[in-house]
Amino acid sequence: MFTNIDVSMQNKLKIINDPVHGFIKIPHEILFDIIEHPYFQRLRRIGQTGLLNLIFPGATHTRFHHALGAMHLMFTALETLKQKGVKISEEEEKGAMLAILMHDIGHGPFSHALESMLMDDWHHENLSLLLMNKLNEEFDGQLSIAIEMFQGKYHRKFFNQLISSQLDVDRLDYLKRDSFFTGVSEGNINTQRIISMMNVCEEGELVIDAKGIYSIENFLTARMFMYWQVYYHKTSALAEFLLVKILERAKYLISQGTELPATDNLKYFLYREKSAATDEDIERFTSLDDNDVIQAMKEWQNADDFVLSYWCKCVIQRNLPKTIISSHPFGQEIIDEKIKNTNEFFKIDNGKELVHEIKRKLLPYHAEKQPIYLLHKNGKRTRLHESEDQLLSGLIVNKTTRYILMFPRDISGLDS
Repeated sequence: MFTNIDVSMQNKLKIINDPVHGFIKIPHEILFDIIEHPYFQRLRRIGQTGLLNLIFPGATHTRFHHALGAMHLMFTALETLKQKGVKISEEEEKGAMLAILMHDIGHGPFSHALESMLMDDWHHENLSLLLMNKLNEEFDGQLSIAIEMFQGKYHRKFFNQLISSQLDVDRLDYLKRDSFFTGVSEGNINTQRIISMMNVCEEGELVIDAKGIYSIENFLTARMFMYWQVYYHKTSALAEFLLVKILERAKYLISQGTELPATDNLKYFLYREKSAATDEDIERFTSLDDNDVIQAMKEWQNADDFVLSYWCKCVIQRNLPKTIISSHPFGQEIIDEKIKNTNEFFKIDNGKELVHEIKRKLLPYHAEKQPIYLLHKNGKRTRLHESEDQLLSGLIVNKTTRYILMFPRDISGLDS
């Protein structure tokens, strides 16, 4: 005897083949519905790592990939916690998976680099929350628990910690994924081992079984190496800085009455005055992606403004400025010399626009802000960096700063 099967439901319980994690299940219909929504599909056109592919050619993966991977790791983490006796309802499982699936839905073109330039400091998390609320209306309140968890308002704290903390599934996915696509093996963490060590203490907070301490230390050091070797690599930092300067220059020129070619949606934000988000802002934003900015830069290579044209050629033709990295700030004398040589070489008087000092700082592990706790067999909790067994955690609680001086490559032979 055959049972009638709801075909619409069957079609939504998909399995996706992911190059990093293997097969990813979509265990709930609502997850599939969100993935199919235009707000989420836009993430296919938002790069996960900005212009990192100029340095690591394989880094062409998207926010779409990352969101699916983080959802998969959330499902794995919840299954692990259930096996350890943590009671998690189906609605809570849906909520946590929805929250992590949508955690980046508010990212704009090239993600963090252009967040402040285009969106007036609307942080992507604020935009994600705004879009979640709009989707919640559209899906008749099915995202309410997810939104509570995302905001940290849900009564069981560990759900928010899985979404956003110093050891969350967001970080677990992007480190492993970015390591995979850049080919930088130092970031290749063992996500399954780390998740298998997760637990929930009596206080309802996320903890790590004490025997997993070295896996956690490996995760923290891998993250540190990925930042300095990949995300804060001097050329990566330069490329991100150039994007900001390009949009900054374009907005300035437009404010001075210059006409610049751009797609309708990008032009809308270039002309937009600072204000609270409107319905039109949201509609325009959810149609904006990396392609709008790339198309604009291709066009602006031929702009009459030398600075804008120069920056765009640097990116599109990958003829990037020269960089020098230091652990100390560069002296004004060195900077002034670079500006003088730039003015002389290009026969311009605004060479200061092409010479900049970029600053990058990193705190690998914040010992006070949401510290990672180890859970011992006797039920006692210990902060990671205070554990007698720790080897590295005590060494990565200090902030490190690097300074990068950028200037036109054309003048590199003119220094006295």
